[in-house]
Amino acid sequence: MHFPGAVGRLNALSAANTAAMVLGLVVTASPAHAATGLPMTHLKGSAAVSANMDSATTGYTDDPFLWLEEVEGERALDWVKTQSDGTLGKLSADARFATLERNARQILEASDRIPIATLGGDMVYNYWQDATNVRGVWRRMPLANYGRAGAAWETLLDLDALARAENENWVWQSAVCLAPDYQRCLIRLSRGGKDAAVVREFDLTTRSFVANGFNLPEAKQNTTWIDRDRLMIGRDFGEGTMTSSGYPATARIWRRGTDVSTAVEVFRGAVTDVSVSTLRLDSVQGPVLAVCRNRTFWTTECHVLTNGGSLVPVRIPDTAELRAVLDGRLIVRLQAELRIDEVVIPAGSVISTPMMGVTAASDVEVVARASREFAIQGARVTGGKILLDVLTNVQSRLVVAERVAGGSWTLRDVPVPPLGAGTIVGADYENSQVLWYFQSFIVPPAIFAVDVAGAGAPRMLISQPARFDATGLKAEQRFATSADGTRIPYFIVGTERALAASNKDSGGAATLLYGYGGFRISLQPAYLATLGGPWLRSGGVYVVANIRGGGEFGPDWHAAATLHKKQRSYDDFIAVAEDLIERGITSPKRLGIQGGSNGGLLVGAVTMQRPDLFNAVLCQVPLLDMLRYHLLLAGASWMGEYGNPDNADDRNYILTYSPYQRIVARSGGGHYPPVFFYTSTKDDRVHPGHARKMAARMAASGHDIYYYENMEGGHGGSANLAQRARKAAMEMVYLYQRLMDGSAQ
Repeated sequence: MHFPGAVGRLNALSAANTAAMVLGLVVTASPAHAATGLPMTHLKGSAAVSANMDSATTGYTDDPFLWLEEVEGERALDWVKTQSDGTLGKLSADARFATLERNARQILEASDRIPIATLGGDMVYNYWQDATNVRGVWRRMPLANYGRAGAAWETLLDLDALARAENENWVWQSAVCLAPDYQRCLIRLSRGGKDAAVVREFDLTTRSFVANGFNLPEAKQNTTWIDRDRLMIGRDFGEGTMTSSGYPATARIWRRGTDVSTAVEVFRGAVTDVSVSTLRLDSVQGPVLAVCRNRTFWTTECHVLTNGGSLVPVRIPDTAELRAVLDGRLIVRLQAELRIDEVVIPAGSVISTPMMGVTAASDVEVVARASREFAIQGARVTGGKILLDVLTNVQSRLVVAERVAGGSWTLRDVPVPPLGAGTIVGADYENSQVLWYFQSFIVPPAIFAVDVAGAGAPRMLISQPARFDATGLKAEQRFATSADGTRIPYFIVGTERALAASNKDSGGAATLLYGYGGFRISLQPAYLATLGGPWLRSGGVYVVANIRGGGEFGPDWHAAATLHKKQRSYDDFIAVAEDLIERGITSPKRLGIQGGSNGGLLVGAVTMQRPDLFNAVLCQVPLLDMLRYHLLLAGASWMGEYGNPDNADDRNYILTYSPYQRIVARSGGGHYPPVFFYTSTKDDRVHPGHARKMAARMAASGHDIYYYENMEGGHGGSANLAQRARKAAMEMVYLYQRLMDGSAQ
């Protein structure tokens, strides 16, 4: 778990931030609403279930399914087992299930997959799972050998062997190694896939855990190297040291050879904060260490740790993110417009400031000015330059920023392929070579080497063989018009015949529409490895909606659909669905939707609002009871996105869309497609009670549902590739039956 904070506030919800989540794939101004808070067209067939509201944090008093929030409760687990067994039994009885599961597993475990690597000095590191290494192995090789045929990997840690030796259900989280020698690493291991993890010090020279080294028991915690003998840490040290969101509220310095209980506290936030996080920004001049207090998910104050051990505040906007250090200056990404001394810098821009921040306009150097057509997604320092991930109309660009005389910056585009998504997967502050991962919907992914010192095109190192025949398939970008007139882009993939709507008279093509719409996450093209063969080659269509709430056009695109504007995400998604139907691509009986985490809330909300548009719903690791989300696990950390249900104004708005409160009994006129809920018992980020209670309440209200809860896997839903293949097969059978078969209702 990366704690939401100053270095790139990674989404604390999303199981996957691209369309890769689909079917087990690898990893604004609007008119005033009616009194209900919703456009009247969205109330078709759905009046909310009544709830006796109170002002206490219980949210409401008449919920008969609160017992399902007891994650490991005997009664709750009995219910889970009954529902999961029934769903798996029903779907696996389909004659297609075994073949789909076998094919998905072959693709997911294929030996010719790309070993995505990170960089550390002159070595690349990779975590690998396959049929033999079910839990996985952590391994490395020299950067010079990466991509060469037959080059051998050196195994550093075999997680299967470790799990057997320790009789533990270990799931890999991460390894953070101490620069610049990269000899000691902090390895995070999770039991069953939870965010909570144990931390152990590992010696890369001996390829073993360090006896009497830095070792911390399971917790939601953060650990940052200061030097070989000191860490900055945050974890539960007793009363007042954890926030109400379940994250550390203090930062402490722990010295090797001492008991962790004696770690010296250097900073304390408030229990009402989201978290206190620690970070290290490496540079050729040496590391910069900081402690950041995340007051909300989107506001942070940071302090730099001096050599004397004191903390000095960094004067940057509380919405800004510390990204890196270059030439003794901070690299900062703005998430709100900055106005200083008559100078205006747009939200989303990247700036350079003195180490202690900004006091005057003369302190600011604009590295790259953001706009709707230049939406900066990330910034990495490498080889003395800054490499920017940029989106233009949701199309990837790679831009090199270089500082020149006088403190000005020049920008240079790296030539990259069109209509795809690129991501920096390996970068080291000293190395001018970067590893760049590129993929599109129907072209297999590849790893490229990008030399930021040169002006040439990226050099392909590794490419993955095709997993399906893409002949006759095409991907396009189209636009729908939302309720307030905003143009919403979406990607659509299918055969030329399906995209031309030539089968409109037969009800159109079976279509799966995916969305997310939150937390500044940008949905971009991802190779449809396990979906392409069984879905696209069978005449199905796949769609990704770039709705507001995401980050596809910068911070303003996100802010346009948060808090009391959240309905805009749902309006946008509905608009894309209606556009697909109006164009004749599909019809309500052949249209299905999918989303996970915040995307699970999305599909839950639009199902309650417009059940007439859809015939299948894949709702994965979702939020659904939005009156209690802030009381469950990490939920309180997301009040900056959704609001506080204990506040009357926020609660009243949330009630207009919260799926759990909007269920209408079948006897009262409610008609919904049978929703397929998928979650994990070990998800300690989004509480499985959301999916459990929604499924139980819908069933009690006379509606058919599918429910499957994996007993491990955390917020990702699956702990290994075999579980992902089973999940993919269940979902595909469900979609076939609902959208493709003649018996589809």
